[in-house]
Amino acid sequence: MSENDILEMDSLSDTEEQRGDAELGMIDEEVVYPEEFLPTYHSIREGAKVDKAQQAEFNGRPDSLFFNDGVRRIDFILVYEDEDKKDFEKRHTFARRLRRREYFEASLMKMGVELEATPSVVDDKLTFLKIHMPWDVLCTYAEVLHIKLPIQVNDLSSRPSPWRYLSWIAKPFYPSEDLIRKETEFFTAPFEKDRLEYFYVKDRDIFFTPSMRSRMAYYILSRAPYEIRGSIKKFGMNKLLDGGVYKAAYPLHDCRFNVRSSEEGCPNERYLLYEEWAHPKSFYKMQPLDLIRKYYGEKIGIYFAWLGFYTIMLTLAAAVGLGCFIYGYTTKDTSTWSNEVCDPNIGGKLVMCPQCDSCNYWPLISTCDTSKKLCIFDNFGTLVFAVFMAVWVTLFLEFWKRYQAELEYEWDTVEFLEQEEPPRPEYEAKCVYERKNPVTGVKEKVPYTAWGRCVRVSIGMGTVLFWIMLILASIVAITVYRLAVFITFSTKLRNTDLKDLEPLKEYVTPQMATSVTASIISFVVIMILNVLYERVAIWITDFELPRTKTDYENSLTLKMFLFQFVNYYSSCFYIAFAKGKAVGYPGKPVYLLGEYRNEECDPGGCLIELTTQLAIIMGGKAIWNNIQEVLLPWVKNLIFRHCNSAASEKVIPRWEQDYQLQPSSKLGLFYEYLEMVIQFGFVTLFVASFPLAPVLALINNLAEIRIDAWKITTQFRRIVPEKAQDIGAWQPILQGIAILAVATNAMIIAFTSDMIPRLVYYWSFSVYPYGDHPDNTMEGYINSSLSVFNISDFHSRSLVNNTSIPSNFSSSLVNNTSISSNFSSSLVNNTSIPSNLSTCRYRDFRFPPGHPRQYEHNVYYWHVNAAKMAFIIVVEHIVYFTKFILSYMIPDVPYAVKEQIKREKYLTQVILHETNLKLVTRRLKNGDDEILSNEEAKVTKEEMELDF
Repeated sequence: MSENDILEMDSLSDTEEQRGDAELGMIDEEVVYPEEFLPTYHSIREGAKVDKAQQAEFNGRPDSLFFNDGVRRIDFILVYEDEDKKDFEKRHTFARRLRRREYFEASLMKMGVELEATPSVVDDKLTFLKIHMPWDVLCTYAEVLHIKLPIQVNDLSSRPSPWRYLSWIAKPFYPSEDLIRKETEFFTAPFEKDRLEYFYVKDRDIFFTPSMRSRMAYYILSRAPYEIRGSIKKFGMNKLLDGGVYKAAYPLHDCRFNVRSSEEGCPNERYLLYEEWAHPKSFYKMQPLDLIRKYYGEKIGIYFAWLGFYTIMLTLAAAVGLGCFIYGYTTKDTSTWSNEVCDPNIGGKLVMCPQCDSCNYWPLISTCDTSKKLCIFDNFGTLVFAVFMAVWVTLFLEFWKRYQAELEYEWDTVEFLEQEEPPRPEYEAKCVYERKNPVTGVKEKVPYTAWGRCVRVSIGMGTVLFWIMLILASIVAITVYRLAVFITFSTKLRNTDLKDLEPLKEYVTPQMATSVTASIISFVVIMILNVLYERVAIWITDFELPRTKTDYENSLTLKMFLFQFVNYYSSCFYIAFAKGKAVGYPGKPVYLLGEYRNEECDPGGCLIELTTQLAIIMGGKAIWNNIQEVLLPWVKNLIFRHCNSAASEKVIPRWEQDYQLQPSSKLGLFYEYLEMVIQFGFVTLFVASFPLAPVLALINNLAEIRIDAWKITTQFRRIVPEKAQDIGAWQPILQGIAILAVATNAMIIAFTSDMIPRLVYYWSFSVYPYGDHPDNTMEGYINSSLSVFNISDFHSRSLVNNTSIPSNFSSSLVNNTSISSNFSSSLVNNTSIPSNLSTCRYRDFRFPPGHPRQYEHNVYYWHVNAAKMAFIIVVEHIVYFTKFILSYMIPDVPYAVKEQIKREKYLTQVILHETNLKLVTRRLKNGDDEILSNEEAKVTKEEMELDF
């Protein structure tokens, strides 16, 4: 690059300058940066000669984490590409990039940061810029960021655990103490440079951990200026990365994940994390959370702490759910109503009305297997389990608060109130309007007026609502598909010999075929809309222009969860609360869009279909996400290594090995949290229909912890450490799901399952005055729950193929393999169906034909609905009251943690008091000396005057 090219760049017109900015993606970013956040900042005059980074060749030590002198530690890496062999237009762009890069690096050095540039071993075009933070700079920015550091060893003895005598049993389930040793606990206080002598500084080289150093380096890099135009400064590493000035920016891993470092004194924390945490062989071990937090920062640590705690709590829910499933499976053959369905003398003689306009009549006994499966999930154990899960979710959230409080204290995030967050560079880039800050009263620049903000928010909300409506439209389309394909399956399957599907013949019914295919289509639509909406949600949030990163993450979290809530749960809500609820009766069915007859539930109810839907979506989502998380980064890294296989024999430095890994997501852990919260919704919102949901979630989470650990430890560059006190906006979302889960499970039991109608029959309609049985019993329930319809009352539109019994109807009874062996002998002798069939049965509670109020709802219907409403009200109130009592009784912060917090506050106050006392004493002493000297001078003057 010649000097003439640079001078030519400086003489470009304003139009060409703006065009070059547009090429780099930096058009609207001109702001005056508030320098109070950069105490070491010293401006460089426009046009002044700038210092350049020191050049150094690779010293042949692949595991080194230091500059070539072996003393200065590498705190961050920047990577840029030399493009001096491009065409003329590209050379203009490169000149601008070079100028900005040199100014940016000079600004860093002006702020006290030390740099060293080393060319790549593999690619001659790449250069790696190593960044080191000296002691004084670290102390300055530790105070700016309010980083808590040790002041004294923790002298509070921990209470002995009541399980300490059984520790030898739990020892194999914890990381090896020989490899990961427990660190000394300290009382900590926010760092202050002027009070350094009160902090526990044993060794300056390790006083600030590598994660702290990387965090402070990232803070400076995100705010260092790279260009000045008059009084306007352009700043921030992120814009340089987006514009291609730098190719990558990341802190270093301390070693290879599967081999210890050869460098003396290297802690090998990455290797320890892989061996005791990320390796598949350690799937049964507890997580080394303190080491995770130390290596990756509190934000990563709190995520894995929450995920591990959630998984442990799922163990109890999974055990109870599995017990409920086993109970249902072992008692399904003793169910009276299911046995009536399978009884040739009851279910075998009940002819059901067609469920669509072109469907045939069908025998109730054909749903024998479905009724047996339904007994597994629709029983009293499910009711008990639903109530248990409502209590479980409360205990989970309350105990998580306690555990989180312990982590807050141990990880020094107690009362962590982030200092006034600096605005995001994207926000500052568009600040053109002035306003008076309502808090400080100081004038500040903002990117929009009050009216402009309303417009942005309104457009964002409108776009979100549009996409939600788009999802609902897809649900309607899937519903229409259900209605249309059910007619086809009913016609084909009833008149087709399924000998080729003999093992699965009993499961292939029109209802099941429709449910399975619709669930698969729903899953595919969910995944496609998910990919599209992720981009839309990010675009909307960028358009709204939140001021700080926290505001940005909260806004994006809310949008994504609202969309995902509708996307994933809408089909389940449809099956649970809409399907089969407004179908009319055979003589007067309800039509959707005037064309498609509304879909009806199986005679056993929609609960089994909801169970199928949950199993497919939960299982499919878990498999898809895990494959995606494992294969995508692994394949990308494999391709990258294959493309650079020629350099595989060379000795590659640590920073270049990390460059070959995948960059971390800009949104960090957002998608990891989203995946788990969506799963949490499936486990809690619809658990009454699928008791095995916690079991599937537990299996998935056991794999998820190790997959996430393996991914960030072996396949990704080291993540920039961030401070976090809790799981953020996800906490109120979880609480909202927990509250909603009580209502959804109560309504599933009331409206989707047949538990309430069966209880009403057992206690009221099986005995006098409505029944003929002397004692309460379930005998006769099936006949009581199915209304009678006169075939002659069919509507002309429904009267297509429904006036005759199909020829294969009798044979279907003979060949029905779904009936238990107890009934097989009697089945053969009951295959004759009267040719003069005049009535059929349908699922409802209506008066029979010939009654003065024929086909109107009977008293059974009103009893059942009253019982359903009473059940919902009673259960909700009992469960909500129990949740309130548990929340009140369980304190959010353990007593021992409160004591330690008070002790730490006391020590901090003592130190501050002693420091202030010394300062005051020193000032008073100096003041007394001055007063004394002034008085002596005054006395001397008076004596001289008297002598005169």
